[in-house]
Amino acid sequence: MLKLAMSMVALTELLGAPVFDSTGKHHGRVRELALTPQEDRARISTFIVRTREGNRLVPFQAVQSVNGGIHTTSAPADWAPADGAEGMFLLERDLLDQQVIDVHGRKVVRVNDVDLHQEFSENHTVLKIGSVDVGMRGAVRRLLKGVVPHTALQPLLRQLPPRMIPWDFVDLIETDPARRVKLKISHERLAKLHPADIADIIEELAPDEREAVFQTLDEEVAAGALEEVEPKVQKSIVESLDSERAAEIVEEMEPDAAADLLADLGEERTSEILQEMEPEGRQEMEELLEFKENTAAGRMNTEFLSLWVNASAHDAVEALRQFEGGVETVNTIYLVDSKGILVGAVPLIKLVLAQPEDPLLSLTQEPLISCHPDAGEKEVAELFDKYNLQTLPVVDDINKLTGVVTSDDIISLLREKL
Repeated sequence: MLKLAMSMVALTELLGAPVFDSTGKHHGRVRELALTPQEDRARISTFIVRTREGNRLVPFQAVQSVNGGIHTTSAPADWAPADGAEGMFLLERDLLDQQVIDVHGRKVVRVNDVDLHQEFSENHTVLKIGSVDVGMRGAVRRLLKGVVPHTALQPLLRQLPPRMIPWDFVDLIETDPARRVKLKISHERLAKLHPADIADIIEELAPDEREAVFQTLDEEVAAGALEEVEPKVQKSIVESLDSERAAEIVEEMEPDAAADLLADLGEERTSEILQEMEPEGRQEMEELLEFKENTAAGRMNTEFLSLWVNASAHDAVEALRQFEGGVETVNTIYLVDSKGILVGAVPLIKLVLAQPEDPLLSLTQEPLISCHPDAGEKEVAELFDKYNLQTLPVVDDINKLTGVVTSDDIISLLREKL
C-alpha cells in the first residue's frame, strides 16, 4: 500500500464524534473503537456506533475519513447489530484509565488517552494505535473536552509536555483468564527484560494482576522473576496459582531459592506443589527442606559443576557446554574423587588460560575453603568476606561435596538483614 500522508488524532476526540452514512446523513455517534488482536494488534478494525436503533458495528473498511466526524461509504442497513464484543479489545473500556506495563521505562503506568495514527492511501484509510498518553496532556484533554472549545483547548495542550509510550512498548494486563485467551494477550515484551526489572514491575501490581502476568510468562522467565521479588510477594503469587502451574515455575527456580520459598508456605500447600513436581525435582526439594534456612545447607545450591579429579581442561570446557544450572555457580569447577570427596577448586579464569590437555588438578586454587552444612549464616558470610569468595562449597562430615553457596546467596542474605 502506498502511504501518501499521515495525521494524528486522539481517542477522546473520536469518542462521541458524529457518524455519517454514504449520503452525508447523520446517523449516530461513536461509542467505542475496537481492535481485533488476533488479526492485528494495532489496527482499528471496527467502530461501535450508537444509533436510534441500538448499537451498530461499522467495519473500518467502510470508513472514508475521521476528520470532522466519521464519514462512511456504507448505508446504515449494512451496519450489523453490536450484540457483543466477542474477541474484541475496546479502547475506552479496556485501555483508558487502565494500568499497563511500560516495558521501555520498566514501570507500571495509567493510560489517560490514546494517540491514533491515520494513514491515507489512494484507496482507503487505516487507523492504528501509535502511542498511549500517560501524562497530564491526555488528562487535561479529557477533563476539558466539551467544556472548552477545541480551538481554545489546543494552545493549552501544546504547553503541556507529552508523556507518550509507543504502542510497541506496551504490555496489557488482563485479569480474566478467558479474555486473555480470546484476546491472545501475552507478555512477550515483558519477558525480554532482566528478571530484576520484571520483579520491580510485578511488585507495583495488585495481587490479581500479578497472577495474570505470571499465568502468561514462560516458566523459566517467571521463575527468574519470582526469585527477585520480596518474600511476601513470592508467597502471595505462588498461593494464587494452581498447584500445577506453581510446580512448573518452582522447578525452574534455583534449588536453594525454591526451597526457601516452599519453606515459607504452609505444609499443605507445599505438599500440593511437591506432588505436581517431577520425581527427581521433588526428592531434591524434600532433602533441602530438611535443612534450617539460616544455615549453609539452607542457603546452598545443589546445581554445581564438579568433575573427576583426573579431568583435563578440555573435559571442563565440554562440561560447561552441557551444564544447565545457573550462571552464578559456574565461576568455579570443583574436583571430586570416586566417592564424591572434595579434592580441589578450579577458578574459571584459570580454565580460560589453560591448554586443553592441562590437568585440572594443576589449576586448583589454594587454600581450599569449605564449610559444614550446619554452619551459620554469620560464619558463611565471614568466609566470603575473608577469602573474597565467589562460591563456597558445602561438605558433610566425610568431606563429601553436597552443594555450594554463591555470592548471590550472600547478597540476598545481607539484603534481608538491612
